[in-house]
Amino acid sequence: MTEPEVLIEKQHGLGLITLNRPKAINALNHPMALAITDALRAWVDDDEVRTVVVTGAGERGLCAGGDIVAIYTDATGGATGADSPTGRFWRDEYVLNALIGRYPKPYLVVMDGIVMGGGVGLSGHGSHRIVTERSKIGMPEVGIGFVPDVGGTYLLARSPGEVGTHVALTTARMTAGDAIAAGFADHFVATEHLPGLLDTLRTESVEVAIAKFATDAPQSGLLAQRDWIDACYRAETVEEILAGLQAHDAPEAAAAAADILAKSPVALKVALRSLRSARAAPDLETVLNEEYRVSIAALSSADLVEGIRAQVIDKDRKPRWAPATLADVTTAQVDAYFAELGEQELGLVSND
Repeated sequence: MTEPEVLIEKQHGLGLITLNRPKAINALNHPMALAITDALRAWVDDDEVRTVVVTGAGERGLCAGGDIVAIYTDATGGATGADSPTGRFWRDEYVLNALIGRYPKPYLVVMDGIVMGGGVGLSGHGSHRIVTERSKIGMPEVGIGFVPDVGGTYLLARSPGEVGTHVALTTARMTAGDAIAAGFADHFVATEHLPGLLDTLRTESVEVAIAKFATDAPQSGLLAQRDWIDACYRAETVEEILAGLQAHDAPEAAAAAADILAKSPVALKVALRSLRSARAAPDLETVLNEEYRVSIAALSSADLVEGIRAQVIDKDRKPRWAPATLADVTTAQVDAYFAELGEQELGLVSND
């Protein structure tokens, strides 16, 4: 008998949510997002639940992101727009991200192993975010012709200096120390102490349990490189950022430039505009509303289909981007990603 793709139960004052697709590194799909949303809403007024705890089954990670094969199937089959299966999934997923961001009870998430894309949406907006020595956290979207979403631009835009811009445009993987420094996580707990942490939560408050098992996080390599990161990424255009990176004498800067040049040119330009917009936004809901417009536009783009094909379907790692270069991307093409959706807007409103 097939197990559910997300396990939801109540035990000893805890609302336990376990992502349960270990073979897919717990990639998030629409039914899973709906099940998690239903549980969280039910537990708001449930006195039997003091604390919500989110973990991933298996040894590889909390969540590798959204189910991009399903997105590819929709896009190649002509099922695009807000009313497509993917459009409806994103709508409910972003509603869930906002719910997590405003959740009235402690929401502790164990970001062990791989946490990418949609996994960041399930974790990065929580109140108590735990990383381990195995954590690898990132927003890899521009590498598949997509743009950081799930409130990712909100987190990236609030990272120190231009660290978030670097992570978004290069798709760099953050370590535990990086994630805490960048504002994606709060506490470091070694994997050997995770069982003790989860067991202590049954009888103690989140603060007491974390204080018992958390230790100092490893140093952040990203923060150590802030000088060149801030200097190069504060530019207004992707072209200027690249020129700054290529001219800098830090070897890491040259490597970052090479990473960026391999990504979708239009996705890079849209991502940079999204990040700058998110930096000025007053709240998570405003950012999610804009991300939804961008995501729906991307679903109809050639680069999203091509990026998923190259990385996941054919695995040749040789995407043929269109437009092929940054110089070929027009302002009108970038503007189109931010066009309002009328009656199909996400329409989230802050409770503040």
